[in-house]
Amino acid sequence: MAGKGNPDSWMSCSHGAGRRYSRTQAKKLFTAADLASQMSGKVWLSRRAEALVDEIPSAYKDIDQVMADQADLVEVRHTLHQVLNYKGT
Repeated sequence: MAGKGNPDSWMSCSHGAGRRYSRTQAKKLFTAADLASQMSGKVWLSRRAEALVDEIPSAYKDIDQVMADQADLVEVRHTLHQVLNYKGT
């Protein structure tokens, strides 16, 4: 990202996608099987799937939409893709 220096936003922008569902909501909406499906091809602690359901990718907003919504604030220069998910205890 590169900021465009928009004074109407106090020279600021979103620092990430943000959650679509709270941790509690995600645990109610999704299962360990859902998480396993969405994490296919990534490195993650699959043996702890039940404890990690609140971190399912679907619990977060669509980052592409978030970036599009703040196009007047930032310029996208690179796109990163998740390859590892680690949640400490």
